[in-house]
Amino acid sequence: MDTIFDRPLIGVVMCQADRHDHPVQMVHNKYLDAVQEAGGVPLALPHGLYSPSLLDRALSALDGILLTGSPSNIEPHHYGESGEEADADPGRDRLAFALVNAALVQKMPLFAICRGLQELVVACGGSLHRQVQRVPGLQDHREDASLPLEQQYAPAHDVWPEPGGVLEALLGHTAPQTVNSLHQQGIRSLPAELRAEARAADGLVEAVSHRQHPFALAVQWHPEWHSRESALSRSLFDGFIAACQHFHQEYRA
Repeated sequence: MDTIFDRPLIGVVMCQADRHDHPVQMVHNKYLDAVQEAGGVPLALPHGLYSPSLLDRALSALDGILLTGSPSNIEPHHYGESGEEADADPGRDRLAFALVNAALVQKMPLFAICRGLQELVVACGGSLHRQVQRVPGLQDHREDASLPLEQQYAPAHDVWPEPGGVLEALLGHTAPQTVNSLHQQGIRSLPAELRAEARAADGLVEAVSHRQHPFALAVQWHPEWHSRESALSRSLFDGFIAACQHFHQEYRA
């Protein structure tokens, strides 16, 4: 009989914020809940772990990595552009890139959401549109921040899974999927080691996977929002946790 000790331990990246003049690192409950509800044990990872010796020690206990969404954006110098981001989080940039690189080397399962997708793309040498809504031919993928959260995270548009990919394997088909949309940045160029897993109607790549990794999947939408209520979200988190369980059995048991 399975026990709590058989459940995979999932490292979840945090974001920097300020609360009453105190710097804090935090992660939204929805990510932690989605991991737990799919059968994993979430463990929040502080930014200071980007130091190689500390990162190696932390990774030695983990079975998977979740890169969350965030209000912040990757600093543009990481993908060859000048300028600054008003909502930057350099500590998260450092840790996320270190986690991506380590997960790819160790073949540790990686699931990335929204900013996490962009981190995977940039870490592998790709680039981003900083404001998708200003790119001719692309639609506005942002949420209306004046609406209640339930409406911000409501289904917004369809994506079309590519045949032969990880998404098709998880879903069992390539029928279009309706997803929410809460992002300003998006993929401009995709590095060779990543494959497009799904696209929106305007052609924007909305999901990617790593070609040489057992399970390194990233999506631009937010499946963690009420993750058990959507068949697509359940398939994503269940597939991720199953990959982490396999990794645990192979390398941790």
